[in-house]
Amino acid sequence: MSVEIKVPTLPESVADALVLKWHKQSGEAVERDEVLVDIETDKVVLEVPSPVSGVVSSIMEDEGATVVAGQVLGVIGEGTGSESTTSKSTVATSTTETNATSPQTSPAVRRLIAERGLDVATIKGTGKGGRITKDDVLNFIETQKNSPEPSVISPSPESSSATVSGSALEPIKLSPPMGGSVPLGEEERPERRVPMTRLRARIAERLLYAQQSTAMLTTFNEVDMKPLMDMRKRYKELFEKTHDVRLGFMSMFVKASAEALKRFPDVNASLDGSDVVYHGFCDIGVAVSSDRGLVVPILRNAELMSLAETERQIGEYGVKAQSGKLSIEDMTGGTFTISNGGVFGSLFSTPILNPPQSAILGMHSIKDRPVVVDGEIVIRPMMYLALSYDHRIIDGKGAVTFLKTIKDLVEDPAKIMLDI
Repeated sequence: MSVEIKVPTLPESVADALVLKWHKQSGEAVERDEVLVDIETDKVVLEVPSPVSGVVSSIMEDEGATVVAGQVLGVIGEGTGSESTTSKSTVATSTTETNATSPQTSPAVRRLIAERGLDVATIKGTGKGGRITKDDVLNFIETQKNSPEPSVISPSPESSSATVSGSALEPIKLSPPMGGSVPLGEEERPERRVPMTRLRARIAERLLYAQQSTAMLTTFNEVDMKPLMDMRKRYKELFEKTHDVRLGFMSMFVKASAEALKRFPDVNASLDGSDVVYHGFCDIGVAVSSDRGLVVPILRNAELMSLAETERQIGEYGVKAQSGKLSIEDMTGGTFTISNGGVFGSLFSTPILNPPQSAILGMHSIKDRPVVVDGEIVIRPMMYLALSYDHRIIDGKGAVTFLKTIKDLVEDPAKIMLDI
């Protein structure tokens, strides 16, 4: 009995998805609940498991295909897959060596081969059954680039009759030009064109929308990190021993932001048409970098979370982001966002709003700088803070005092602990 593999139900805001990667090929055996294929939406990567054990009898949609909810991706039939796998490997090898339109290459791979004008027969496939992957093509291009054919210049008629030590001059072999004022051929100036991922396209769309549809303005301040660093140094071992999680700086900024949001409801609001929606909760998004791009999972009701709970949740989100396991629910909603460019060395930046939110906090690198304290110049670990906000909702005074509130709370951590 055959069973169809279908695209799972997509979130309401997601119209379609992209077939990202097949983990099994036609003829291969698969166990129940084993991941068959990854589907990429503009927010997350969804894993489609096999509902039954059997053999992948056919694949209806190749990698790179655009699909919608409920569309059939492939079919699983009965069997062990041993004979099918053997015959599949034989067919794959022969057809892959024949031409670039073989079904053993994905649309993205065929497009890359065609753009480069490559001979598919010269590319060795390392995928299942000799399947040529995109990495195979890129590695082949890189190998060709690093092993250029030497140019050979024949001697002129005048030099051909000349002799050195009684013998004619041999042809001179020159290395390819390295740049500068010497024109380079296309083979020495490679380019690579790849389709934008759906996540990257969605990020670009939202950032452009934020720039064009909001009255975005940024205010800056700096915070003395010494009190917070001293507190962390003093209690980090006891904190980790008690809560089984490391104490970082992000949890303190989340708590400070949640407290400031309660004091300044305009910053925790959003525009919905001509209405201003004031949120009675603090769902704070923490920007996390992944291989696929920047994602923003949400800490829900952050105002009610302890430092340990905050650190634990951030750590879990970080692991899920790196492994591509974040779900739609993890990133849906949010009333405020914190982005920490300092972990990558950023000293100063202006973060872009994450609509429909009305504000975003940017953290930066901690640097020792001379500052004046009680009339004396001292060296302190300082961090620049940036708050970008939608001026349609938030006045300049509110934005400045909101950011100063965060600064005051971080510079005196006891205020957060004592809720004062």
